[in-house]
Amino acid sequence: MPVLKNSTYKPSFLFKNGHFNTSYRALFHKVDNNFKRKRLELADGDFIDLDFSTVNSDKVVIAIHGLEGSSKSSYILSLTNELNKHHFDIIAVNLRSCSGEQNRLLSSYHSGKTEDLEAVIKYISNQYNYKEIHIVGYSLGGNLALKYMGEGKVSSKIKSTIGVSVPCSLKDSSVQMELLDNRLYLNRFLKTLKEKLLVKLEKFPDSFLTKENILAVKNFKDFDDVYTAPAHGFKDANDYYATSSCNQYLPNITTPTLLITSLDDPFFSTGSYPFEEAEASRHFFMEATKYGGHVGFGTYLNTKKNTWCEYRILSFLTHQQ
Repeated sequence: MPVLKNSTYKPSFLFKNGHFNTSYRALFHKVDNNFKRKRLELADGDFIDLDFSTVNSDKVVIAIHGLEGSSKSSYILSLTNELNKHHFDIIAVNLRSCSGEQNRLLSSYHSGKTEDLEAVIKYISNQYNYKEIHIVGYSLGGNLALKYMGEGKVSSKIKSTIGVSVPCSLKDSSVQMELLDNRLYLNRFLKTLKEKLLVKLEKFPDSFLTKENILAVKNFKDFDDVYTAPAHGFKDANDYYATSSCNQYLPNITTPTLLITSLDDPFFSTGSYPFEEAEASRHFFMEATKYGGHVGFGTYLNTKKNTWCEYRILSFLTHQQ
């Protein structure tokens, strides 16, 4: 039942192109926020940096960025500023190695590492007196959020969760990113990912990493075979995709959860759209817009007016439908 029809997202002509919509926010939507940073020390000896933007609210949103993003990503900053105006505190999570400082361990973050999200939630629950905790995750961060919600260990303080442009099938998205039209995006991601691996090789010269294997990485499957799988206990990239994709966890969700996604997302194929899971669920809602790109959802060239996604998120946080 919760496949939401008749979306209010009505973009102007230019934003009906998925690639334009995907790129425009990242290139032209410039926003800022004066976060205050706190470091969360993790049980395995690593750390996660949390950036706080507070308005003395009793409600907080945990915001999680996408692949190689951070609290400085334009969509995180835009969400923070809009929700602060409506009396929500924001805690922006910088996943391991994404805060501007390399993490301490050979392992890092990945799409299914929900134990890190759980550590953040426990920290917030123990250290602060929020009556409500909500989660908003973008792309990879959305996969983390939705997977966590379906794993059956959800804190009672979590009142709702929203995923935006979530690659619900990691394998399908990995294949999709190899298309010629997506090469610019892929190369941009791989550039920073490979740079981080070269730093790890210097720090851990006796590990499984080699310079030759790192430089030979040409796509996400290569990267996940060379690093993600061996660093995090998976057999190979396909095992990582099968284990970490959120789509298999969606039927288990019992807390109001919304997926905002677009049918022209250049990063997705048909396997990335869990219509059947939403139709069969009472708690997992899905709004699939005709246009929107990947974490785009722009409407006008004037970026100050491009707040449809933020207001859709706000609407769900306050009405949960």
